[in-house]
Order: sequence, then C-alpha cells, then structure tokens
Amino acid sequence: MATRPAKATGTHDPASARKSAGSAAPPAALRLAAAVQAAEALGMCVAAGFSAVSTADGQSYQRASGVALTLIAVGMVVVFAVFAAGLARAKPWTRTPVVMTQLAIGAWGIYLLKGHRPDWGVPMLLLAACALTALFTPAALRALNRPSASPNP
Repeated sequence: MATRPAKATGTHDPASARKSAGSAAPPAALRLAAAVQAAEALGMCVAAGFSAVSTADGQSYQRASGVALTLIAVGMVVVFAVFAAGLARAKPWTRTPVVMTQLAIGAWGIYLLKGHRPDWGVPMLLLAACALTALFTPAALRALNRPSASPNP
C-alpha cells in the first residue's frame, strides 16, 4: 500500500503550527461549555450567599459547620471560574475536570429532584447535559486535544 507524499509547504515547525492553531478562536461548542461552566459558578456563588446568610442568622446546626460550608462553596466558585476560563481559552487540561464536574452536578441535580427541589435540580441537570454535549462535539474534542509529539528521527 502506498502512502501519499506530504505537501511541500516549506519547513515544518511544530511550535509555529501550535501558535497559529492556538491563536484561532475556540469553536462555538467550547464557548458554550465555558458559558455553562461560568453559569454554574454563578449558581454556586448564589448558594454560597445563602449559606453565609443562614450561618449569620444562626440557622446552621453549628456555627463552625456553617462557616465551613460557606468557605467550601466560595472555593468551588473559584474552581468553577478557573475551569470556565480554561475552556474559553481551549486549554487541554480542562477537559477531564470539567467532565467530572458536570457528572457531579448531574448527580446533585438528581439528588435535589429526589428531595422534591425541582427548582434547583432541573436547571442543574439541564446545564450539566448541555455542557457535556458541547464538550463531546467533534470540534470541541479537536480543540482540546494535545498536539502529538513528533518522534525524533
């Protein structure tokens, strides 16, 4: 079986190819996934606010646990925002943590639906499904693939 000859386009420089590919705008599906991740960060910010208010009003079981839950929620806001920024820049490292985040959000959405909280559960499930669908489109997968290392001759 014969192979096709490579087109002669000058010198092959993998670094310049990555720079030119990296300067292009990410595909629309990846921007959608980043927007969903940012919306989830905003939702977590709202939940952190509710937790802070409940703790300040003395409605938490123990003040220390209320403070801890509030700090965890604030930390998650930061993590979700970093993931959204990474997706918006088509950084390959973001794919796995964002997929795991969406699976967790889907599980939390189901838990909320079982707890008769469709006002929180349904939007969480819809956002998780939307983000996962956007992440697994061919264009998004291509944008998040790491460039293969060329073997040294």
